[in-house]
Amino acid sequence: MADSLNLDSLEAEVRAELDEKFAARELALKNCRKIIQASSKAIRALHRGDLADADELLAAGRALIDEAEAPLTEHRDIYHAGFFYDAVKEYAEAELTKALVLQQPLPLPSDLGLHAVPYLKGLGEAVGELRRRLLDQLRKGELAEAEDTFADMETIHDLLAALDYPDGMTSSLRRTTDVARSLIERSRADLTTTIVQERLRSQLEAN
Repeated sequence: MADSLNLDSLEAEVRAELDEKFAARELALKNCRKIIQASSKAIRALHRGDLADADELLAAGRALIDEAEAPLTEHRDIYHAGFFYDAVKEYAEAELTKALVLQQPLPLPSDLGLHAVPYLKGLGEAVGELRRRLLDQLRKGELAEAEDTFADMETIHDLLAALDYPDGMTSSLRRTTDVARSLIERSRADLTTTIVQERLRSQLEAN
């Protein structure tokens, strides 16, 4: 009678690999929630003009990304999974919003230690934050500043639209670009209406 099949060694080996992958995945999931929260709070702080708070939150987000990335170096399938890239995208959006609000040159993906795809998606979503800034400027009567903000929105969209790669490579960047375009068109209407109203008001005051 043949000996029964013994799979103990096989089980031990695959369990060791899968346990490691599972631990890396759980850490990434836990940190992703915190990265998204820190990034969102950083953007709100930027709109309030609280740069110190924004910098502290961005530093916390970066530290969480670094902590999650370390064990993911051996598990690239999880690294490139949607949930982790989404969190990194939120961090990229916050960093890029900071540069745009402060009118600084945009940091490159390599400057932020990010891959191109989450960086570009974060850049596309930063257009929404620029729209919020533009509306605030219009309410304050800062027309020249609003026009500069609108120009930044268009410049970003032009870049994203020029990057015509398959959606499978860019995690549906085209959809982000389309949303940015719709925000730009709404902002164009708001800006045009305000400029026309201001021109009429000036004419009435002159007469």
